[in-house]
Amino acid sequence: MTVHFIGAGPGAPDLITVRGLDLIRKADLVLYAGSLVPEAVVAARRPGVAAIDTAPLHLDEIVAEIAQAHAKGWHVARVHSGDPSLYGAIAEQIRRLDALGIPYDVTPGVSAYAAMAAALNRELTLPEIVQSVVLTRTATRASAMPPGEDLAAFARTGATLAIHLSINNLANIVRELEPVLGATCPVVVGYRISWPDQAFLSGTLGDIRAKVKAAGFTRTALILVGRGLAGGDAAPDSRLYAAGHTHVLRKK
Repeated sequence: MTVHFIGAGPGAPDLITVRGLDLIRKADLVLYAGSLVPEAVVAARRPGVAAIDTAPLHLDEIVAEIAQAHAKGWHVARVHSGDPSLYGAIAEQIRRLDALGIPYDVTPGVSAYAAMAAALNRELTLPEIVQSVVLTRTATRASAMPPGEDLAAFARTGATLAIHLSINNLANIVRELEPVLGATCPVVVGYRISWPDQAFLSGTLGDIRAKVKAAGFTRTALILVGRGLAGGDAAPDSRLYAAGHTHVLRKK
């Protein structure tokens, strides 16, 4: 048996990968993070296969479910939101599976920042304006941020910032970024990206707090900050498709 860690994507059932959906269909047990993964994502499981919402379970209880399945020779689909490599809490599960000798693999998923950019019809890396994206979060009730990983330092690079798990820390985010980027720096907040009730707020560091408060966003929101969010009209065309740009597949 194998435990398949599967990235379910940001929420929409049709944004899971073909591989991830196939693994759910073949699984003997499905464990999914119900606080962020809608039940519709795991509805493709075989009739009679249990789907356990792990949101109310702690780590030992989740591992116990996996160990019981392993003893029965069952394949397990362990379904996480977004992509498991970003804030997926799979490392601590993997450590325990290693200790128990239980095999596993990981299937990637669509991250919220990519789904948000797609919904906004935006390219996050614009030629000569911004060529980097920083995926980060801030410290609230979760574990502390490592030394040196602070928003102001990231902002000084000019990269687009994709700030996860931090909508309730927006006041501190603005306080830290405004001296570096200025009050007019563009900000977009995405709420429940790809879900039926998804919503987006566009503003600046100077006014986004008031807009978010009025909208009542308190969870499941992603914050994008950076000058590239102003739009691509000011960006020059890339060299990729320029008529004078040659490469191995486009001869001079």
